[in-house]
Amino acid sequence: MSAQKRPVIGISIGDLNGIGIELILNTFSDGRILEFCTPVVFGNNKVLNFYRKLMPELNISYNNIKDIAKANPKQLNVFTVWEEDVDIQPGQMTDTAGLYGVKSLQAAVKALKENAIDVLVTAPLHKYAMQSSEFNFTGHTPYLKEVFKADEVLMLMVAENMRVALLTEHVAIGDVAKNITKEQIIKKINLLKASLKKDFGIDRPKIAVLGLNPHAGDEGLVGREEKEIIRPAVMEAKKNDCIVMGPYSADAFFARGSHEKFDAVLAMYHDQGLIPFKSLALGEGTNFTAGLQVIRTSPDHGTAFDIAGKNIADESSFRAAVFAAVDIFDTRMGYAEMRKNPLRKISARVMANAEDEKIDE
Repeated sequence: MSAQKRPVIGISIGDLNGIGIELILNTFSDGRILEFCTPVVFGNNKVLNFYRKLMPELNISYNNIKDIAKANPKQLNVFTVWEEDVDIQPGQMTDTAGLYGVKSLQAAVKALKENAIDVLVTAPLHKYAMQSSEFNFTGHTPYLKEVFKADEVLMLMVAENMRVALLTEHVAIGDVAKNITKEQIIKKINLLKASLKKDFGIDRPKIAVLGLNPHAGDEGLVGREEKEIIRPAVMEAKKNDCIVMGPYSADAFFARGSHEKFDAVLAMYHDQGLIPFKSLALGEGTNFTAGLQVIRTSPDHGTAFDIAGKNIADESSFRAAVFAAVDIFDTRMGYAEMRKNPLRKISARVMANAEDEKIDE
């Protein structure tokens, strides 16, 4: 495929009672986005029409299809996953809304596996409502890892001014420390390095690693994980041609703007990475699943039941997820082409090595 190809973006609608469909309609009501991609929403037009009536100011139409090959590049396309009426109660957590959100996701993933779509953007699902005897996953990421048989995946939060990856994801805070091992840190660093090259076009990525404890352990006074696990892992990763530094004290690291000196930051646990990310990403953050052979992005927030159906949801993060998917698709195409042409690869490395950037230890 050419790097200039306009990708077909598959979109799962998320929990039917959340803000996902509002985000989709708001995003694609701006027709300019169709210059960059061809969107295909997996659901049915009745669900979209329900929310469309709550958003009378929108000027949007959509094309109903049962064959993705017939998607109209000049419209929002709706691929029919089910025909029946579904009870929609904006703001309420119901088994039905979660079930049909999962149906949308499964149909989109099937299309992605069959190469009928190029990338996947997922609207938010509620982790409790999505559970069933047929679907027992804590979120999109573990589901996609299993479906695409990935050895390891990485939750990578992306914004214009920063990238933050998570060593542990949806793990109870009391279980975080036991999930931090030298082997796991090295594995995630290597995965992050590979993604920064392949998905973001950074030839020699610079990675910062955060500590687990306050003040990065204060040399063992308030925790020994830094001395015994994290620092040895960083030193080992450096031997594998990786520019990686740390562990850094998480509070001072972000407060001083040190994240701007690195291409990505590896945080030890969910809130350590997500709180500064969401505070600094200015509402336009994207969740990208690194480590898959396919491309999946999503907004950096949840179902927001408290504002669902009120036509006040901000689509900025969802729109950013769409553009991130397009950008990563283009970068991967360029990366694949560069690997075919070693002269271009050498030229890119020479240019990268010519940069004289200094990093504070």
